[in-house]
Amino acid sequence: MPILEPDFVPSGNAQPLEAFIRQEIAKRGGIPFAEYMQHCLYHPQFGYYVYPRQRIGSKGDFFTSSSVHRLFGRLIATQLVQFWQLLGEDVFTIVEQGAGEGELALDILDALVDNAPEMYHKLRYVIVEISPDNRQRQADKLSAHSAVVSWQDFSQVDGVVGCFLSNELVDAFAVSLVEKHDDKLQEVFVVEKNGVITEELRQPTTDKISQHFAKLGVAPVEGNRAEVCLFAADWMRQVAEKLERGFVLTVDYGYPAAELYAPFRQHGTLLCYHQHQANDNPYQNIGCQDITSHVDFTLLQKNGADAGLDVTYFAEQYRFLIGLGFVEELLRLQAQEADERKAMALRMTLKNLIMPDGGMGETFKVLIQSKNIVSSQLLCARKLQDIPLDSIAALM
Repeated sequence: MPILEPDFVPSGNAQPLEAFIRQEIAKRGGIPFAEYMQHCLYHPQFGYYVYPRQRIGSKGDFFTSSSVHRLFGRLIATQLVQFWQLLGEDVFTIVEQGAGEGELALDILDALVDNAPEMYHKLRYVIVEISPDNRQRQADKLSAHSAVVSWQDFSQVDGVVGCFLSNELVDAFAVSLVEKHDDKLQEVFVVEKNGVITEELRQPTTDKISQHFAKLGVAPVEGNRAEVCLFAADWMRQVAEKLERGFVLTVDYGYPAAELYAPFRQHGTLLCYHQHQANDNPYQNIGCQDITSHVDFTLLQKNGADAGLDVTYFAEQYRFLIGLGFVEELLRLQAQEADERKAMALRMTLKNLIMPDGGMGETFKVLIQSKNIVSSQLLCARKLQDIPLDSIAALM
Protein backbone atom coordinates (compact mmCIF):
# COMPACT_ATOMS: atom_id res chain seq x y z
CA MET A 1 0.00 0.00 0.00
CA PRO A 2 1.39 3.47 -0.84
CA ILE A 3 2.67 5.70 1.95
CA LEU A 4 1.79 9.40 2.13
CA GLU A 5 4.27 11.72 0.48
CA PRO A 6 6.53 13.67 2.89
CA ASP A 7 4.70 16.94 2.24
CA PHE A 8 1.55 15.59 3.94
CA VAL A 9 1.53 16.83 7.54
CA PRO A 10 -1.07 15.09 9.71
CA SER A 11 -3.55 17.03 11.79
CA GLY A 12 -5.55 14.11 13.08
CA ASN A 13 -6.01 11.65 10.26
CA ALA A 14 -9.02 12.80 8.26
CA GLN A 15 -7.59 15.63 6.16
CA PRO A 16 -4.29 14.00 5.14
CA LEU A 17 -5.99 10.70 4.33
CA GLU A 18 -8.62 12.43 2.19
CA ALA A 19 -5.90 14.40 0.42
CA PHE A 20 -4.01 11.18 -0.29
CA ILE A 21 -7.12 9.46 -1.65
CA ARG A 22 -7.92 12.44 -3.88
CA GLN A 23 -4.35 12.28 -5.15
CA GLU A 24 -4.73 8.58 -6.02
CA ILE A 25 -8.05 9.26 -7.79
CA ALA A 26 -6.53 12.10 -9.82
CA LYS A 27 -3.48 10.05 -10.86
CA ARG A 28 -5.53 7.10 -12.05
CA GLY A 29 -8.83 8.61 -13.05
CA GLY A 30 -10.67 6.75 -10.30
CA ILE A 31 -10.06 3.75 -8.07
CA PRO A 32 -12.15 0.62 -7.33
CA PHE A 33 -14.26 0.92 -4.18
CA ALA A 34 -12.38 -1.99 -2.57
CA GLU A 35 -9.15 -0.01 -2.82
CA TYR A 36 -10.84 3.11 -1.47
CA MET A 37 -12.19 1.16 1.51
CA GLN A 38 -8.78 -0.41 2.11
CA HIS A 39 -7.20 3.05 2.31
CA CYS A 40 -9.94 4.34 4.64
CA LEU A 41 -9.59 1.46 7.07
CA TYR A 42 -6.00 0.25 6.79
CA HIS A 43 -3.74 2.97 5.42
CA PRO A 44 -0.49 2.37 7.37
CA GLN A 45 -0.48 5.87 8.85
CA PHE A 46 -4.01 7.22 8.84
CA GLY A 47 -6.41 4.29 8.35
CA TYR A 48 -9.33 3.98 10.74
CA TYR A 49 -7.97 0.77 12.28
CA VAL A 50 -4.38 2.03 12.45
CA TYR A 51 -4.52 5.64 13.66
CA PRO A 52 -4.66 5.98 17.49
CA ARG A 53 -8.28 6.39 18.59
CA GLN A 54 -11.00 4.86 20.75
CA ARG A 55 -13.02 2.59 18.46
CA ILE A 56 -14.90 0.21 20.76
CA GLY A 57 -17.18 0.94 23.69
CA SER A 58 -19.25 3.89 24.84
CA LYS A 59 -16.54 6.41 23.88
CA GLY A 60 -15.92 4.81 20.50
CA ASP A 61 -18.03 4.10 17.43
CA PHE A 62 -19.50 0.64 18.09
CA PHE A 63 -19.83 -2.21 20.58
CA THR A 64 -18.71 -5.81 20.12
CA SER A 65 -20.01 -8.86 21.96
CA SER A 66 -16.88 -8.95 24.11
CA SER A 67 -17.44 -5.32 25.14
CA VAL A 68 -21.00 -6.09 26.27
CA HIS A 69 -19.97 -8.48 29.09
CA ARG A 70 -17.10 -10.76 30.05
CA LEU A 71 -19.46 -13.77 29.91
CA PHE A 72 -19.10 -13.86 26.12
CA GLY A 73 -15.37 -14.58 26.37
CA ARG A 74 -15.76 -16.99 29.24
CA LEU A 75 -18.22 -19.11 27.26
CA ILE A 76 -15.88 -19.13 24.28
CA ALA A 77 -13.18 -20.32 26.68
CA THR A 78 -15.42 -23.29 27.55
CA GLN A 79 -15.46 -24.32 23.90
CA LEU A 80 -11.70 -23.76 23.56
CA VAL A 81 -11.09 -26.16 26.46
CA GLN A 82 -12.94 -28.87 24.55
CA PHE A 83 -10.87 -28.09 21.44
CA TRP A 84 -7.73 -28.60 23.55
CA GLN A 85 -9.05 -31.90 24.86
CA LEU A 86 -9.88 -33.12 21.35
CA LEU A 87 -6.32 -32.28 20.29
CA GLY A 88 -4.80 -34.41 23.06
CA GLU A 89 -4.27 -31.85 25.85
CA ASP A 90 -0.83 -30.88 24.61
CA VAL A 91 0.62 -27.45 23.71
CA PHE A 92 -2.25 -25.41 22.29
CA THR A 93 -1.98 -22.19 20.25
CA ILE A 94 -4.78 -19.65 19.98
CA VAL A 95 -4.29 -17.14 17.18
CA GLU A 96 -6.62 -14.18 17.53
CA GLN A 97 -6.66 -11.73 14.62
CA GLY A 98 -8.10 -8.26 15.08
CA ALA A 99 -8.25 -8.39 18.87
CA GLY A 100 -9.37 -4.79 19.36
CA GLU A 101 -8.33 -3.60 22.80
CA GLY A 102 -7.79 -7.13 24.10
CA GLU A 103 -11.06 -7.55 25.99
CA LEU A 104 -11.95 -10.92 24.49
CA ALA A 105 -8.43 -12.24 25.04
CA LEU A 106 -8.49 -11.07 28.65
CA ASP A 107 -11.83 -12.73 29.37
CA ILE A 108 -10.71 -15.99 27.76
CA LEU A 109 -7.39 -16.05 29.60
CA ASP A 110 -8.94 -15.16 32.96
CA ALA A 111 -11.49 -17.95 32.47
CA LEU A 112 -8.78 -20.48 31.65
CA VAL A 113 -6.81 -19.52 34.75
CA ASP A 114 -9.93 -20.03 36.88
CA ASN A 115 -11.41 -23.12 35.22
CA ALA A 116 -8.70 -24.87 33.21
CA PRO A 117 -5.27 -24.07 34.68
CA GLU A 118 -3.78 -27.23 33.18
CA MET A 119 -4.64 -25.93 29.71
CA TYR A 120 -3.46 -22.40 30.54
CA HIS A 121 0.01 -23.72 31.36
CA LYS A 122 0.24 -25.32 27.91
CA LEU A 123 -1.12 -22.30 26.08
CA ARG A 124 0.35 -19.90 23.52
CA TYR A 125 -1.93 -16.93 22.83
CA VAL A 126 -0.79 -15.17 19.65
CA ILE A 127 -2.37 -11.87 18.63
CA VAL A 128 -2.19 -10.65 15.03
CA GLU A 129 -2.61 -6.87 15.13
CA ILE A 130 -1.71 -4.26 12.51
CA SER A 131 -2.18 -1.21 14.73
CA PRO A 132 0.73 -0.17 17.01
CA ASP A 133 -1.79 1.73 19.13
CA ASN A 134 -3.93 -1.37 19.61
CA ARG A 135 -0.88 -3.51 20.35
CA GLN A 136 0.01 -1.19 23.21
CA ARG A 137 -3.57 -1.19 24.55
CA GLN A 138 -3.62 -4.99 24.35
CA ALA A 139 -0.26 -5.30 26.07
CA ASP A 140 -1.44 -3.07 28.92
CA LYS A 141 -4.71 -4.95 29.35
CA LEU A 142 -3.06 -8.40 29.16
CA SER A 143 -0.04 -7.64 31.36
CA ALA A 144 -1.08 -10.29 33.90
CA HIS A 145 -0.85 -12.89 31.11
CA SER A 146 2.40 -11.72 29.53
CA ALA A 147 3.97 -15.17 29.97
CA VAL A 148 1.58 -16.74 27.45
CA VAL A 149 0.73 -13.81 25.14
CA SER A 150 2.78 -12.70 22.13
CA TRP A 151 2.28 -10.68 18.97
CA GLN A 152 3.09 -11.74 15.41
CA ASP A 153 2.45 -10.54 11.88
CA PHE A 154 0.05 -12.76 9.99
CA SER A 155 2.84 -13.76 7.62
CA GLN A 156 4.83 -15.16 10.56
CA VAL A 157 2.07 -17.49 11.78
CA ASP A 158 2.50 -21.08 10.62
CA GLY A 159 2.14 -24.68 11.71
CA VAL A 160 -0.63 -23.92 14.20
CA VAL A 161 -1.98 -26.71 16.37
CA GLY A 162 -4.92 -25.13 18.14
CA CYS A 163 -7.46 -22.55 17.04
CA PHE A 164 -7.71 -19.48 14.82
CA LEU A 165 -10.15 -17.16 16.58
CA SER A 166 -11.79 -13.98 15.30
CA ASN A 167 -14.64 -11.83 16.54
CA GLU A 168 -15.92 -9.20 14.09
CA LEU A 169 -12.86 -9.37 11.86
CA VAL A 170 -14.17 -10.43 8.46
CA ASP A 171 -16.90 -7.77 8.35
CA ALA A 172 -14.15 -5.16 8.25
CA PHE A 173 -12.35 -6.58 5.20
CA ALA A 174 -12.52 -4.31 2.17
CA VAL A 175 -15.21 -5.24 -0.34
CA SER A 176 -15.87 -4.62 -4.00
CA LEU A 177 -19.24 -3.05 -4.75
CA VAL A 178 -21.15 -4.29 -7.76
CA GLU A 179 -24.49 -3.66 -9.42
CA LYS A 180 -26.31 -5.62 -12.08
CA HIS A 181 -27.68 -3.72 -15.07
CA ASP A 182 -28.77 -5.13 -18.42
CA ASP A 183 -27.93 -8.57 -17.04
CA LYS A 184 -24.26 -7.58 -16.60
CA LEU A 185 -22.25 -6.94 -13.46
CA GLN A 186 -20.70 -3.50 -13.12
CA GLU A 187 -18.23 -2.42 -10.46
CA VAL A 188 -18.34 0.77 -8.39
CA PHE A 189 -15.36 3.08 -8.86
CA VAL A 190 -14.62 6.07 -6.62
CA VAL A 191 -14.06 9.27 -8.60
CA GLU A 192 -14.00 13.02 -8.08
CA LYS A 193 -16.49 15.28 -9.82
CA ASN A 194 -16.60 19.05 -9.29
CA GLY A 195 -14.48 18.64 -6.17
CA VAL A 196 -16.78 16.02 -4.63
CA ILE A 197 -15.77 12.40 -4.02
CA THR A 198 -18.46 10.26 -5.57
CA GLU A 199 -18.83 7.05 -7.58
CA GLU A 200 -19.54 5.69 -11.04
CA LEU A 201 -20.11 2.25 -12.55
CA ARG A 202 -17.50 0.63 -14.79
CA GLN A 203 -16.50 -2.77 -16.10
CA PRO A 204 -15.22 -5.04 -13.29
CA THR A 205 -11.48 -4.88 -12.70
CA THR A 206 -11.13 -8.66 -12.35
CA ASP A 207 -12.84 -11.85 -13.48
CA LYS A 208 -12.71 -13.01 -9.85
CA ILE A 209 -15.93 -11.09 -9.20
CA SER A 210 -18.02 -13.05 -11.70
CA GLN A 211 -16.21 -16.25 -10.71
CA HIS A 212 -17.18 -15.55 -7.11
CA PHE A 213 -20.90 -15.57 -7.93
CA ALA A 214 -20.56 -18.57 -10.23
CA LYS A 215 -18.99 -20.53 -7.39
CA LEU A 216 -21.73 -19.52 -4.96
CA GLY A 217 -24.50 -20.33 -7.43
CA VAL A 218 -26.27 -17.07 -6.58
CA ALA A 219 -25.91 -13.47 -7.77
CA PRO A 220 -27.59 -10.07 -7.40
CA VAL A 221 -30.76 -9.62 -9.41
CA GLU A 222 -31.25 -6.88 -11.97
CA GLY A 223 -30.87 -3.41 -10.45
CA ASN A 224 -29.49 -4.59 -7.10
CA ARG A 225 -26.24 -3.58 -5.43
CA ALA A 226 -24.11 -6.07 -3.49
CA GLU A 227 -20.70 -6.56 -1.91
CA VAL A 228 -18.02 -9.06 -2.88
CA CYS A 229 -15.27 -9.72 -0.35
CA LEU A 230 -12.37 -11.22 -2.29
CA PHE A 231 -10.15 -10.52 0.73
CA ALA A 232 -12.20 -12.98 2.80
CA ALA A 233 -11.67 -15.75 0.25
CA ASP A 234 -7.90 -15.22 0.32
CA TRP A 235 -7.85 -14.98 4.12
CA MET A 236 -9.77 -18.25 4.50
CA ARG A 237 -7.30 -20.05 2.25
CA GLN A 238 -4.30 -18.66 4.14
CA VAL A 239 -5.76 -19.60 7.52
CA ALA A 240 -6.32 -23.16 6.31
CA GLU A 241 -2.71 -23.34 5.11
CA LYS A 242 -1.37 -22.05 8.43
CA LEU A 243 -3.47 -24.47 10.50
CA GLU A 244 -1.72 -27.81 10.86
CA ARG A 245 -4.40 -29.34 13.05
CA GLY A 246 -7.28 -27.85 14.95
CA PHE A 247 -10.13 -25.39 14.53
CA VAL A 248 -11.14 -22.05 13.05
CA LEU A 249 -13.76 -20.21 15.13
CA THR A 250 -15.29 -17.19 13.39
CA VAL A 251 -17.87 -14.93 15.05
CA ASP A 252 -19.40 -12.18 12.93
CA TYR A 253 -22.62 -10.75 11.60
CA GLY A 254 -23.75 -11.98 8.22
CA TYR A 255 -25.76 -14.50 6.25
CA PRO A 256 -25.45 -17.49 3.94
CA ALA A 257 -25.07 -16.33 0.32
CA ALA A 258 -28.67 -17.07 -0.69
CA GLU A 259 -29.90 -14.67 1.99
CA LEU A 260 -27.11 -12.12 1.57
CA TYR A 261 -27.85 -11.71 -2.13
CA ALA A 262 -31.63 -12.16 -1.88
CA PRO A 263 -33.72 -9.98 -4.24
CA PHE A 264 -35.18 -7.94 -1.37
CA ARG A 265 -31.69 -6.75 -0.35
CA GLN A 266 -31.63 -4.06 -3.03
CA HIS A 267 -28.87 -1.86 -1.62
CA GLY A 268 -26.53 -4.45 -0.15
CA THR A 269 -25.39 -4.29 3.47
CA LEU A 270 -22.61 -1.69 3.51
CA LEU A 271 -22.85 0.60 6.54
CA CYS A 272 -20.64 3.10 8.34
CA TYR A 273 -20.44 3.75 12.08
CA HIS A 274 -19.34 6.97 13.72
CA GLN A 275 -19.95 7.71 17.40
CA HIS A 276 -22.57 4.95 17.55
CA GLN A 277 -24.56 6.44 14.67
CA ALA A 278 -25.02 4.38 11.51
CA ASN A 279 -25.01 5.91 8.05
CA ASP A 280 -24.74 4.65 4.48
CA ASN A 281 -22.28 7.26 3.16
CA PRO A 282 -18.68 5.92 3.02
CA TYR A 283 -17.48 9.19 1.46
CA GLN A 284 -17.81 11.27 4.63
CA ASN A 285 -15.73 11.18 7.84
CA ILE A 286 -12.93 9.65 5.77
CA GLY A 287 -10.64 7.63 8.04
CA CYS A 288 -12.75 8.54 11.07
CA GLN A 289 -15.64 6.10 10.68
CA ASP A 290 -15.87 2.36 10.45
CA ILE A 291 -16.99 0.92 7.11
CA THR A 292 -18.40 -2.58 7.23
CA SER A 293 -20.53 -5.11 5.39
CA HIS A 294 -22.21 -8.37 6.37
CA VAL A 295 -20.14 -11.52 6.02
CA ASP A 296 -20.86 -14.10 3.33
CA PHE A 297 -20.67 -17.30 5.37
CA THR A 298 -21.16 -19.48 2.30
CA LEU A 299 -17.98 -17.98 0.86
CA LEU A 300 -16.06 -18.86 4.05
CA GLN A 301 -17.40 -22.40 4.05
CA LYS A 302 -16.76 -23.10 0.36
CA ASN A 303 -13.28 -21.58 0.29
CA GLY A 304 -12.43 -23.29 3.55
CA ALA A 305 -13.54 -26.64 2.12
CA ASP A 306 -11.38 -26.08 -0.96
CA ALA A 307 -8.41 -25.58 1.38
CA GLY A 308 -9.07 -28.65 3.54
CA LEU A 309 -11.37 -27.33 6.28
CA ASP A 310 -14.48 -29.22 7.35
CA VAL A 311 -17.56 -27.36 8.59
CA THR A 312 -18.07 -28.62 12.13
CA TYR A 313 -20.68 -26.12 13.34
CA PHE A 314 -22.64 -23.18 11.97
CA ALA A 315 -25.46 -21.43 13.82
CA GLU A 316 -26.73 -18.15 15.20
CA GLN A 317 -24.82 -16.66 18.13
CA TYR A 318 -27.72 -17.23 20.53
CA ARG A 319 -27.65 -20.98 19.87
CA PHE A 320 -23.88 -21.07 20.30
CA LEU A 321 -23.94 -19.22 23.62
CA ILE A 322 -26.94 -21.06 25.03
CA GLY A 323 -25.36 -24.37 24.09
CA LEU A 324 -22.28 -23.42 26.09
CA GLY A 325 -24.27 -22.58 29.22
CA PHE A 326 -25.38 -18.96 28.78
CA VAL A 327 -28.65 -19.45 30.65
CA GLU A 328 -27.07 -21.26 33.58
CA GLU A 329 -24.31 -18.64 33.84
CA LEU A 330 -26.80 -15.77 33.69
CA LEU A 331 -28.77 -17.29 36.56
CA ARG A 332 -25.57 -17.80 38.55
CA LEU A 333 -24.46 -14.20 38.03
CA GLN A 334 -27.90 -12.89 38.96
CA ALA A 335 -27.91 -14.93 42.15
CA GLN A 336 -24.65 -13.27 43.19
CA GLU A 337 -26.19 -9.80 42.86
CA ALA A 338 -27.98 -8.72 46.04
CA ASP A 339 -29.44 -5.53 44.52
CA GLU A 340 -32.53 -6.44 42.47
CA ARG A 341 -32.13 -3.39 40.23
CA LYS A 342 -28.57 -4.35 39.41
CA ALA A 343 -29.67 -7.93 38.79
CA MET A 344 -32.30 -6.67 36.35
CA ALA A 345 -29.73 -4.44 34.61
CA LEU A 346 -27.36 -7.41 34.32
CA ARG A 347 -30.10 -9.54 32.77
CA MET A 348 -30.97 -6.83 30.23
CA THR A 349 -27.31 -6.32 29.34
CA LEU A 350 -26.67 -10.00 28.79
CA LYS A 351 -29.84 -10.43 26.76
CA ASN A 352 -28.22 -8.24 24.09
CA LEU A 353 -25.94 -11.18 23.30
CA ILE A 354 -28.82 -13.53 22.47
CA MET A 355 -31.91 -11.51 21.56
CA PRO A 356 -32.83 -11.63 17.85
CA ASP A 357 -34.51 -8.20 17.64
CA GLY A 358 -32.32 -5.26 18.59
CA GLY A 359 -29.63 -7.55 19.97
CA MET A 360 -26.82 -9.67 18.57
CA GLY A 361 -28.35 -13.10 18.90
CA GLU A 362 -29.56 -13.84 15.38
CA THR A 363 -27.68 -11.62 12.92
CA PHE A 364 -24.39 -12.72 14.47
CA LYS A 365 -23.33 -16.21 13.43
CA VAL A 366 -20.68 -18.62 14.64
CA LEU A 367 -18.79 -20.78 12.15
CA ILE A 368 -16.47 -23.52 13.39
CA GLN A 369 -14.28 -25.30 10.86
CA SER A 370 -11.78 -28.05 11.59
CA LYS A 371 -8.75 -29.68 10.04
CA ASN A 372 -7.41 -33.17 10.72
CA ILE A 373 -9.90 -33.71 13.55
CA VAL A 374 -11.98 -36.83 14.15
CA SER A 375 -15.63 -35.77 14.08
CA SER A 376 -16.98 -35.07 17.55
CA GLN A 377 -20.05 -33.45 19.12
CA LEU A 378 -19.10 -29.94 20.24
CA LEU A 379 -20.33 -28.49 23.51
CA CYS A 380 -21.83 -25.51 21.70
CA ALA A 381 -24.05 -27.87 19.70
CA ARG A 382 -26.13 -28.77 22.76
CA LYS A 383 -29.77 -28.65 21.74
CA LEU A 384 -32.09 -26.06 23.24
CA GLN A 385 -34.50 -28.78 24.37
CA ASP A 386 -31.76 -30.18 26.61
CA ILE A 387 -31.82 -27.03 28.76
CA PRO A 388 -34.09 -27.31 31.84
CA LEU A 389 -37.41 -25.54 31.31
CA ASP A 390 -37.17 -23.71 34.64
CA SER A 391 -33.89 -22.14 33.51
CA ILE A 392 -35.44 -20.94 30.26
CA ALA A 393 -38.44 -19.55 32.15
CA ALA A 394 -36.18 -17.58 34.48
CA LEU A 395 -34.56 -15.93 31.48
CA MET A 396 -37.84 -14.54 30.12
